[in-house]
Amino acid sequence: MAEEDRMVKMEVDYSETVASTVPECETLVANGKLNEALEKLFVLEKQTRMAGDAISNSKVLVCVVSCCYKADDWPLLKENLTTLCKKRGHFKLAVTKMVQRACEMVPEVTDKTRKLELIEVLRTVTEGKIYVENERARVTKTLAEIHEKDDELEKAAKILQELQVETFGSMDKKEKVEFILEQMRLCFETKDYIRTSIISKKISTKYFDSKETDELKLRYYRQMIALNLHHKDYLAVSKNYYEIYTTPAVKENDDQWKEALQRVVIFLILSEYDNEQSDMLARVKTDNNLSKIPYYQNVLTCFDTAELLNWTILKDVYSSHLKSKAGQATTPLDTEGNWEVLRKRVVEHNIRVIAKYYTRISLSHFAKLLHLELKEAEDMLCKQVVKGTVTAKIDRLDGIINFSKARDTEEILNSWSGNLNSVMNLIGNCNHLITKERMVHQVN
Repeated sequence: MAEEDRMVKMEVDYSETVASTVPECETLVANGKLNEALEKLFVLEKQTRMAGDAISNSKVLVCVVSCCYKADDWPLLKENLTTLCKKRGHFKLAVTKMVQRACEMVPEVTDKTRKLELIEVLRTVTEGKIYVENERARVTKTLAEIHEKDDELEKAAKILQELQVETFGSMDKKEKVEFILEQMRLCFETKDYIRTSIISKKISTKYFDSKETDELKLRYYRQMIALNLHHKDYLAVSKNYYEIYTTPAVKENDDQWKEALQRVVIFLILSEYDNEQSDMLARVKTDNNLSKIPYYQNVLTCFDTAELLNWTILKDVYSSHLKSKAGQATTPLDTEGNWEVLRKRVVEHNIRVIAKYYTRISLSHFAKLLHLELKEAEDMLCKQVVKGTVTAKIDRLDGIINFSKARDTEEILNSWSGNLNSVMNLIGNCNHLITKERMVHQVN
């Protein structure tokens, strides 16, 4: 066990001596006698350390760095910080207090060169010391901010990534989340999207359940929206906006919740169909607030109804309402690329509807129902079959699409057996009824 980790019993209380010596040293520093003040403090530091008086020793160390700072002697400040942190037998409490006092100096320093030197010294002396990990994290964040102001984003991101704040036991949960959000932001701005996604998983969304975390919740989900938009994961974007929509702070503002709910609907209909998307659509459709934005409610109903949609009519009716107007925030459907995605979703919806109502259909009639050329209709159908959304086979010679699902021999035998049992049950019931009628007739 290291010497600084041992519990030391206090033999002498130097609190009164420290209380009288510290003001004297501060007076000497004010009169330009820094070396004389430090000599007194170093003697007292050794006495308090040898006597096991951790509280008094902390005050002495804090006074040492404060005197150097007030005297504007930066070389001596850096030297004493390094020496006192490395000295054997020092108390963790004393080192922590001294480092905390030095960290308080960082925002007060106006000269950039001196600030960077002080930060580097603090990062060096706190490296590997768990009891000052919070202080190291804070000065590292300050260093990253300085590099960011100098347009050195990659350097700032790399420095901040060194911190594994999720493992810091003494750091407040809120501060941890703020650090991780900052790491996510810098990684995203440096286009390191994979690392951004990895870092985002360090935050448990259960933390955002309380109302006090609304600001951090909004920051987190806005960053996730930017990340998911990059990956074109529209369902994830819709879920992110739904979390923003359900935030109490957003619910209190009509304009904010309407905008959030509108984007939930838009990205939901832009996302590919699967069980998760279908479940999300059913959940959003039951929201009472949806009736307050009728055009979005109607377009959502269109995709939830097993009826064919006409893309031309749909675009003509809803384009003026789903696009932003002058003075309003832009919407996802302001870009032609997203309108093309929506057109594909309409075609996919129509294919599912046709597969539901038809078992066999000619390829030409299929293309006519979709309002597509024969080749494009066939390509879209093939993509849906590959994804497993529908089951279909195309007879190219006859130009027939068969939507019936192929059954294996075991399934056919089970079906035949079930049908046979049903027939035998019906025969048994008929026999019983005939026998009953005969008995009634004989009695009469």
